[in-house]
Amino acid sequence: MEEYPNNFGGIPNEYARLETAKVVVIPVPYDGTSTWQKGADEGPAALLDAARNMELYDIETGTEVYQEGIYLAPPVTENESPEAMVEAVYKTVASYLEKGKMVTALGGEHSISIGVIRAYMEKYKELTILQIDAHADLRESYEGSKCNHACAVYEANQKAHLVQVGIRSMDVSENKVMKRENVFFAHEMATNSKWMNEAIDRMTRDVFITIDLDAFDPSIMPSTGTPEPGGMQWYETLKFIRKVNKKRNIVGFDIVELMPNAEEKSSDFLAAKLYYKILTYIFKKKNKKNG
Repeated sequence: MEEYPNNFGGIPNEYARLETAKVVVIPVPYDGTSTWQKGADEGPAALLDAARNMELYDIETGTEVYQEGIYLAPPVTENESPEAMVEAVYKTVASYLEKGKMVTALGGEHSISIGVIRAYMEKYKELTILQIDAHADLRESYEGSKCNHACAVYEANQKAHLVQVGIRSMDVSENKVMKRENVFFAHEMATNSKWMNEAIDRMTRDVFITIDLDAFDPSIMPSTGTPEPGGMQWYETLKFIRKVNKKRNIVGFDIVELMPNAEEKSSDFLAAKLYYKILTYIFKKKNKKNG
């Protein structure tokens, strides 16, 4: 597997140029603070490798979203400290947002999202952060750093509007800052047929989605650093994202915590397909409006 291909999904070069691409994807191969299994730094390369083996025609929508243009940016490789990494990610994302691009990111561990979200919060003043995740990630600091993966959405919870979906693991201390009315625990979702609409009702117009792949059940996403039983399923997740896209304005997203396993490639492909599916939904809606 080549470490980083020269574009996303092997798309024709005419759709991969920064000048004309509507979307920028930034790999952030960082795994400096994870506390159990290591290997999330290999996640972006594994996702991109899988994407090169993915059909680019979407059956559900009858579209090929790559034609909107997807620019694969150079990876952010700062790893001197968690704080330095977050600052480098923030500056990189902000620079592409200033160019008018939809910016997406691939982790790496979930701490990379702190910098991504920080840049988006500056651009969109009434922003909802939709966190799809097994873990609450609401600690103010952990192991001496506020830029730990366990703190991924603490800042967002303080400065923006955070909605959490799929949560099924947390520390008791996180109860102190958690906004319970905006949290959809997995065990409650299992018996509440209205949870999707209830979650969307709590969102502002503009939404940034941060997806930790451990939100999915380990039966379909085993290759992640901290798998938790009782997770979300593929079509359930797509249905929810479609609903969010229909009723709100998705301005960007990231996908994190793929920890590839050489013996198990389906997780890499799921992550790549999820990335492409979200873009497909977003631009199908945009083009319908513009048409």
